[in-house]
Formats: sequence, structure tokens, C-alpha cells
Amino acid sequence: MKFGAIDIGTNAARLLVGQVCEADGHSFVKKIAYIRVPLRLGEEVFENNRISKKKLEHFTKTIESFRLVSEIFEVTQLRAVATSAMREAKNRKKVIEKIQKETDVEIEIISGDEEAELIFSTFFLLDFDKSIPFLVIDVGGGSTEISVFEKGKKVASKSFNVGTIRLLKEKVKADLWTEIHNWITKYVDLSMHHQVFGTGGNINKIHKLLGASAKDPISLAAIQKFKAELAPLTLDQRVDQFQLKPDRADVIVPAMDIYTYIMKEINCNEIRVPKIGLADGMIYDMYIQHAK
Repeated sequence: MKFGAIDIGTNAARLLVGQVCEADGHSFVKKIAYIRVPLRLGEEVFENNRISKKKLEHFTKTIESFRLVSEIFEVTQLRAVATSAMREAKNRKKVIEKIQKETDVEIEIISGDEEAELIFSTFFLLDFDKSIPFLVIDVGGGSTEISVFEKGKKVASKSFNVGTIRLLKEKVKADLWTEIHNWITKYVDLSMHHQVFGTGGNINKIHKLLGASAKDPISLAAIQKFKAELAPLTLDQRVDQFQLKPDRADVIVPAMDIYTYIMKEINCNEIRVPKIGLADGMIYDMYIQHAK
């Protein structure tokens, strides 16, 4: 069975068409089609707390195109969820009603905890020693989720209102970094070694640009060095020199700021990048529900 997952984030909206397959005794989400549209809902929401009429038109056309692509692939189920920016948009109810009326796609607004649960559900499909404590850091446009696992079970999880678009818009509260520090101090046993995983489009791109192979981690030092190269460049220079899309060129540096801050706080020297995200978790969740 094929499933369609629409992930409406703060920076971009994504459609993943996929199916759950098995190989060598492990299940995994096979990506059949993937489309990303830089909607940038957070640019308006974090400034005006609303989605404008013009942005809503673009939003509606994006969802309709995703629905049509899903029909072409004959998906068994199509699910659409929205995260940080839509959670804060004051006119979110009208936006959802208009889009459902015009596209027949119902958008669910999920909490940071639900977002984290879906992302992390697919981690247990990965082939690594889950008896070793591990952390997952997911950085988006509007929020960052940190989850702590011990003996294969989640022991703590928290969504923080810091993301790449929020940083660009200077909408992050001054005490947010202290809040992260205090939470880590309370919930992460820093005397224990933790494997650390990073998810999100920016860390995926950083991993690729640093030339790491699929299972190789990237070091904190390498990320810091790369940031030092990128930060002084203009957006056009980042696009030209590193073949970045314009909507990636401006958010990749603040993303590195968030990852490196957390890595330092947890005494982490390297981070693994499995290149799975919310849409993968949605596909797997739909598969499990249908299997039941």
C-alpha cells in the first residue's frame, strides 16, 4: 500500500508518497515521490500572527497540487498535518476551512509533542544499538524538539519555540537558551554517553555538503568550520558557491546555531543524520493503523 503524507512546516510544505517495505529483517519507509514547496508561512505568522489572503491562495494551490499527485500514485490514504506556524496563526480555523472546501484535504494542526512522536516512531526501524542512550534533535522553522531515550524508551521530550525562521525574524525570547540549558540539566544525564541524531532539512543538507556518507556522523568541529565559511557570505554567494536553494541559503546558518548550541550543552562531539522526518513518521503511522 502507498500512503501520502503532507507536512506543512514553518518554512516549507512537503509531500511524501511512500510505502513501508522490508529488507534483511528490517522495515523501512521507501520514498516513491517527494515534493517540497517553500511556502514560508512563518514569515507572516511570526510578524502578524496571521496568514494573508495572498499567502492563502498559494497555500491552497500547493495542497491541491499535492492532492493531485497523490491521486496519480493511487495512495491508500492521504494525511496532512501542520506544525509551529499554523499553531500560532490566529486565522488558522478559516485557513483550514477554506483549504478543505477547495481541495477536500483536511489539515490537522498537531502539537510539538505529537510532531516529535511521529518523527521518533521511525527511529526504531533504524539499525543501531538502542540499548545505548540516545538523543534526537529536530530543528524546524518555528520549533526545535529534543527527546531523550534510555534502554529503547523515551524518558523525556520537549518542544522549544526556537527555529530558523524565528531566529531570522528575531522572534526568539531572550531567556529561551537558558530554558534549553535548564531542561537539559534536569533531564539529560551528562555523565552517560549518548548517541545523538539530528533530523530536519537543514541538517540533511549540511550532512550532504560536508561530503559524509550515509551512515557517517558529522563532527561539531566540522559544522562550526562550515558555519564560519557560510556566515560571512551573502545569500547570492551561498546559492552560487554551494548550490543552495534561496529558501535554504538564509535558514541554514541559524540552523547550525541551534544544533551547535545543543551539542555543546550535552557535551556532544558528533551527530548522526538518518535523513528521516515527520513525513516518514506519518507514512509509518498510517501503515500501522491500516495493518491493525
